[in-house]
Amino acid sequence: MSDEEKKIRCSFCGRSSHEVSSMVAGPSVYICDQCITDASGIVKNDLSQEKKIEQDFRSDLKPVEIKAYLDEYVIDQDEAKKTLSVAVYNHYKRIANPQFDDDDSEIEKSNIVLLGPTGSGKTLLARTLAGIIDVPFSIADATALTEAGYVGEDVESILSNLLQAADYDVARAERGIVYIDEVDKVARRGDNPSITRDVSGEGVQQALLKILEGTSANVPPKGGRKHPEQSFITINTKNILFVCGGAFEGLNEIISRRLSSSSMGFTANHMDKFDKDDPQIFTHVEPEDLQKYGLIPELIGRIPIISGLEELSEEAMVNILLKPKNAIIKQYQKLFRMEGVELEFEEEALKEVVRLALKRKTGARGLRSILERSMLDIMFTLPTMKNIERCIITKDTIVSSAPPIYKKRKVSA
Repeated sequence: MSDEEKKIRCSFCGRSSHEVSSMVAGPSVYICDQCITDASGIVKNDLSQEKKIEQDFRSDLKPVEIKAYLDEYVIDQDEAKKTLSVAVYNHYKRIANPQFDDDDSEIEKSNIVLLGPTGSGKTLLARTLAGIIDVPFSIADATALTEAGYVGEDVESILSNLLQAADYDVARAERGIVYIDEVDKVARRGDNPSITRDVSGEGVQQALLKILEGTSANVPPKGGRKHPEQSFITINTKNILFVCGGAFEGLNEIISRRLSSSSMGFTANHMDKFDKDDPQIFTHVEPEDLQKYGLIPELIGRIPIISGLEELSEEAMVNILLKPKNAIIKQYQKLFRMEGVELEFEEEALKEVVRLALKRKTGARGLRSILERSMLDIMFTLPTMKNIERCIITKDTIVSSAPPIYKKRKVSA
């Protein structure tokens, strides 16, 4: 090998020509076959990741199919499920086709607000949606947020949770779904602007405006408050779908007053008053009702899709116990099958669980706590019991923690 060949080295890794199989020459530069292989692998990996992201958001799922998926996990709330299905379908269609034609018009983001009694399925709807679309999902509590410079969390902490849910993949986080819970708690007191600083109410609403609309936000990776010496990650919120939820206690009275006629004189009909306790009261909500409740007009304008959830009926609550894919009763039955025991619930026992939950006014959220209390002693003793084939939960088991009916296996002689 000549001295000239020995001087030829790869411009990337520094290997000489006799250490590699081949060398590609360029103007005053060289690259060896090993560096070419490595670079090719990196490019292919990047392209596959980009393709995967595109596939995640170019799903063939239509609104009807999205609602059908939601039906498997969420009972009733058909109108809210239709609204969410169309909104999510249009949102991710907008992301997947940023330049659909030569038209200069741009499709704006449509955030969503879900209103309804506690335990009616607001959080479950948002979480189930994120599951079917296969995007990062995070839940933020609006009650912990304060205006910048005050004790509490900055609004950017909402995005910190999403970034963690995306395993710090910024591109994936920028296509995620954020559920802001208890958004009604940041309403200002009264319909008029406050003359004093409302740092955890109107101040938070003002701080949320840019993030909801779409901006490049500097996010502290580990959440908490920002400080000058901290490193930040920049996230663009333009394609993040925000779903706001809240019980909006007292909003039913505002809706009722608007819907009730204000007839006067001898012909006034007192039957025209709309019942504020109507289970479907929240389905009649209008933006003006939210403004009277205490949300500022700028925030309402950035949440154009408003969907009200109905209060769950007794029949719906029984179905929640039995029908969804991850129904509570199915979960208990699976635990008992692991012990070799078939678990059954009498119909009256299920109705009693529902009646107790309705009495507590906690909605579907209260069903599990009632069952956990009733099933505690049973699950404590069952693993040590022998030859038990079936366990039947009666109404007395729910009401007074009476022992269930046990059926023993027939032992062959």
